[in-house]
Amino acid sequence: MPTVILLDVSLSMSRGVDVGSPCQDEEEAERLELRKDLAAHGCHILLDHFVQHCKLEFACLISFSSVYKILMPFTRDFESIKNALNLVEEGDKTSIDVGLVGAAQHILEEWGNGTPCQIVLVTDGNAGIGQHAMQKSLMSPHSRGAAQFPLPFPFPAKLNIVCIANPSEPSFQTSKPLYQRLIELNGEGDILIPEGGLSKKSVSEMFDQLIKNNFSSYSGTLHCGNLSAPITLSPPPQPYCRHHDFEVIRVSVDSAIQVLGFLNTGDVSSPPAFSRHLVLPLSTKGDMVMLPKADGGSDDESSGNDEGKVPSFCVLLHGGLKRENMVALCQVGENWYGILYSWADNKKKSNLMLSIFVPGHDVIPWMGKLSNLGPASLLPTNPYGANDSTPFPIKVHDKKSYALNCVVWVRQGGLQSDIQKILRHARKLPDKTQCP
Repeated sequence: MPTVILLDVSLSMSRGVDVGSPCQDEEEAERLELRKDLAAHGCHILLDHFVQHCKLEFACLISFSSVYKILMPFTRDFESIKNALNLVEEGDKTSIDVGLVGAAQHILEEWGNGTPCQIVLVTDGNAGIGQHAMQKSLMSPHSRGAAQFPLPFPFPAKLNIVCIANPSEPSFQTSKPLYQRLIELNGEGDILIPEGGLSKKSVSEMFDQLIKNNFSSYSGTLHCGNLSAPITLSPPPQPYCRHHDFEVIRVSVDSAIQVLGFLNTGDVSSPPAFSRHLVLPLSTKGDMVMLPKADGGSDDESSGNDEGKVPSFCVLLHGGLKRENMVALCQVGENWYGILYSWADNKKKSNLMLSIFVPGHDVIPWMGKLSNLGPASLLPTNPYGANDSTPFPIKVHDKKSYALNCVVWVRQGGLQSDIQKILRHARKLPDKTQCP
């Protein structure tokens, strides 16, 4: 999912690190002394992880103090974000609400209000002179607007506040309740602080924990009968968590995805999905150690290193679904289902996609309970008639007392953001000039 690195560039970020901190090592000759340098070091660790494990993700860099500035818009060129980190200019006071407003506006412009996003707020644990103003804004969190407090965000988002500070600092102890209130308003997120003290090593460990909790890549196995293949999903699937009246449902995607059967694309149509993911065969370059041969190698060795020549079940499944115009019903967890299908953005290239439904058996109303589906060959009569008839949609015996119009899964906010995106791109077109 898209990630926003929201970097605090206030004057307090230029404070030096306490030399007498107990976590400092005498052998550490190249110790970073400024908090902004420690913050840049941690951001480099996060971007290096993107380069290796999240190449398809988008990230952007926004700095803030009393005003916010988009240093690098959403891009997959993580090296350009690293270069922008080296050109950050100092600001004045800390205004976290200004930074959150800038992040929210940039996400709405690029992705709308239907795309889940990650916001990593990197600060020094000091809310600054804006503490009292932020406390006043927290009193009325439901007000929204360009100049109003942005929480809760109008889109699904996880807010992680990374503090470059010692846990015992008075400024952090004062600001910690405000940070916790921000997480509560957003609904999801965490506060991270270096353990033991402030140093390059502790900051590295803190960002490693951030990556482990929020940016770990998915690796699993796709099974279909006796066939299987290691796969990865992009973006990584997030756990499903919903609060109901008498229970809280928390489900995570299993490492083994089992294909249960196949259905016609027309029967499934376009059901509502909890999330959508690109399915890619998992590379084996890092998993296998190739021992060099004494004779300098052979043609068989060179062909074994070429992964494009290795048969893949994902390629077979993708080609079969595309050719037969079908989808594969699969189980991704306990009482949790999804469909695999071929999706093409143009006529030349297509991809294998996974749409995950919300947990439950009655997630597609016109197909009934998914647990009742089975092979058509086991039924006494074939439900698919000779005239290309289909048993779907299943007729409901209960007659509704009102007229049921066509079901549309597009939300009003998402449609509005799509129209705004078209208008925004239209304004970027060159102006028409009158020819003499």
